[in-house]
Amino acid sequence: MKKRVKIAIWLILFLSTYSYSYGQMEKYDYKREIKGISEQWHSIILPNDLFGKASHDLADVRIYGITANQDTLEAPFILRVKTDKSTSKEIGFKTLNTSYNNKGSFFTFEIPKKESINQITLDFEQDNFYWLVTLEGSQNQREWFTITENYRITSIKNDLTDFQFTTLRFPNSSFRFFRIRIDSKEKPDLNFAHLSQFEKKDGEFRNYTIKTQEIIENKKVKQTEIKLELPTSVAVSHLKINISDKVNYYRPITIMFLSDSVKTEKGWKYNYSKLISGTLNSMEENEIKFKCTTLKNLKIIIYNQDNQALSIDSIQVKGYIHEVVARFTESANYYLSYGNKRAEKPRYDIERFTDKIPDTLKALELGIEQKNEKEKEESGVPLFENKNWLWLVMTVIIGLLGWFSLKMMRK
Repeated sequence: MKKRVKIAIWLILFLSTYSYSYGQMEKYDYKREIKGISEQWHSIILPNDLFGKASHDLADVRIYGITANQDTLEAPFILRVKTDKSTSKEIGFKTLNTSYNNKGSFFTFEIPKKESINQITLDFEQDNFYWLVTLEGSQNQREWFTITENYRITSIKNDLTDFQFTTLRFPNSSFRFFRIRIDSKEKPDLNFAHLSQFEKKDGEFRNYTIKTQEIIENKKVKQTEIKLELPTSVAVSHLKINISDKVNYYRPITIMFLSDSVKTEKGWKYNYSKLISGTLNSMEENEIKFKCTTLKNLKIIIYNQDNQALSIDSIQVKGYIHEVVARFTESANYYLSYGNKRAEKPRYDIERFTDKIPDTLKALELGIEQKNEKEKEESGVPLFENKNWLWLVMTVIIGLLGWFSLKMMRK
């Protein structure tokens, strides 16, 4: 009887070992050899064609190593997206005076300490305005120097939209006094102002080629519809629309991506999901940022209302570069693996010790994409492909163990 118990226990251990070994690199559809490992820490830039084959959140990306003894290792890593980095430092000031005459309205601010600023944000009581602004600086309020002039600020509020552009951006300026002149017959009612030093470090991007572009003017619903198709699915986070019209304009806009398609009796039905809504306007660059999303097809809808359709000069699509920072502690042949929609995001200890990662990392190269062959797995273990068989075998084994136990107790 002891021999039977040992056999049952061995079967349980075999099933546990089987389920673990099956959960390694072979569960992923694709792999790329990692070349040139020489240090403990390295970075790897993810290639474009990975995004269409990995899960949308990249939860199925792994780094596996095969040792000389054919043991499987898993190298920990951190996924980094090279996004923009920005900081804003509020500058203390006091409002000296506000005045109004036939030339316009004046607002004068004093900065007690020597500070440099490059941004002033204004908020007004009024809605629906379009004003031209001149900004000047002075050290003594007797001699004034023009920093920027004919700077447009506007507010549009109605049933369809609520839009404001009231932030002055200009080169770094260090004056004790700043004076804003607003050319308007209407007296602006200023609620508050913010003076700040804004710093921005641009992220690292890839510009994507547009395979096909289709522009449809739907005069019936007063909309311009633009369809874009990229050569392959990639991670997209920026869209820049260049308008050739020189007139002032303001148009609501919605950006969507193709999330699903279904074949019906009447043909293919395409389902689009919303990425972001915003505005196209003539006061700033029409570069629209949104959450990084893996996509291949985009749809842009411009709401013209009663205006003439805008002339689209060009469209640029780009996305942030993604990289993994990995730690290699043992000698092995390592592979970047991906392509398993059921995989969950890994959790590694190094996520809690990012301060230990060197500032300078050597980038590694990836080999050509290889598809993992799974025929051997399927022919070798057909019985356990189905989870119901596993549960049945486990139930039988547990039943046998229980029966043996009862028999021993009776004796």
